[in-house]
Amino acid sequence: MNQDFFHLTTAQFAKLHHVNKRTLHYYDEIGLFSPKNKGENNYRYYDALQSIDFEYIRMFKELNMSIEEIKNYVKKPNAKDFMVIADKKSSEIEAQIETLKKTQKLLQDKKEQLLLCEQKENMTIEIIECEQEEFLTASFAFREEDLSQLFSYINDKWGIEQCRAGVGSYISLEKVQNKNFEEYDGLFTPVLSENKNIFIKPQGKYLCGYLKGIWDNLPKMYEKMLEYAQKHNLELTGFAYEKGLNDFAICDENEYITQILIKIQE
Repeated sequence: MNQDFFHLTTAQFAKLHHVNKRTLHYYDEIGLFSPKNKGENNYRYYDALQSIDFEYIRMFKELNMSIEEIKNYVKKPNAKDFMVIADKKSSEIEAQIETLKKTQKLLQDKKEQLLLCEQKENMTIEIIECEQEEFLTASFAFREEDLSQLFSYINDKWGIEQCRAGVGSYISLEKVQNKNFEEYDGLFTPVLSENKNIFIKPQGKYLCGYLKGIWDNLPKMYEKMLEYAQKHNLELTGFAYEKGLNDFAICDENEYITQILIKIQE
């Protein structure tokens, strides 16, 4: 075998591993990873067999180990310490996978909401079948002047992941019928993890309305939905659930689409 294969310059070693030469110079300066051989010309060369050691260092970096943690291990590699690293990092990876799965589902849900928005005209009313849903709820009776406090409130109560999943509001059918929209019954958000304090939105048929534009038009939307229910002999029950479908993808509040769901008594 060509002896030059075992003696690689910094540029050659960097090219072999698809890294910047500055990375190798830095690792050499801090004593983490250095060229193994010195040539007759006093130039220092990497041994090709160092490639495996270098890739393990890169792997440790990808696992968010600090430079000091990596240096401590590579100075004296051993099975016991490697097993500790493997167990710890495997657990961290599992947690990251679960987080990424949740984020993937969130993105898919948001995409489906946007596709739904494209299909609905303002003041559309229809009857849809809904699966049972589990919600976290908060008894927060907010008025328009309180909306500036809304994000802080839900972030403190549920955390940022729940904020990203989406937060809606609910109001009793009685208040809707009495045109009392000054004070809502509370907020809801889909359950992302196990929780004992959950609210069940029951499975079944729902009267569904879509409002495009500002919330000031909600009373008019509800009036139209109640008229629809009366005309079609539908008995409504429970709460009206309001949820924004596209707030994350618009810059004009007049493009905002609210979905309203009210359970039909069967």
